Amino acid sequence: MPIEPNAQHHYNVTPADLPLSCPMPDMYLWNSHPRVYLPIESSGWAKCSYCGAEYTLVRGEAASAAQAASATQATQTTSAAQATTSAA
Repeated sequence: MPIEPNAQHHYNVTPADLPLSCPMPDMYLWNSHPRVYLPIESSGWAKCSYCGAEYTLVRGEAASAAQAASATQATQTTSAAQATTSAA
């Protein structure tokens, strides 16, 4: 499911998302700013210098829970955006 770019300022990512870039490939407007690759592997945290989005690397069992929560949040954000667009 596509992720809305710059909709939130913190994203949980998993090892499946590496190498990490901002914007991420699944974000709607992937060209909202130049794609930059963020070194997150060693520290588990990175911040985009363009948009200020913060990324936390979630590993292990927590990664599965984070992916599920992230998918739910993306669905809710997309549904809200579509409802706003439909209402306008």
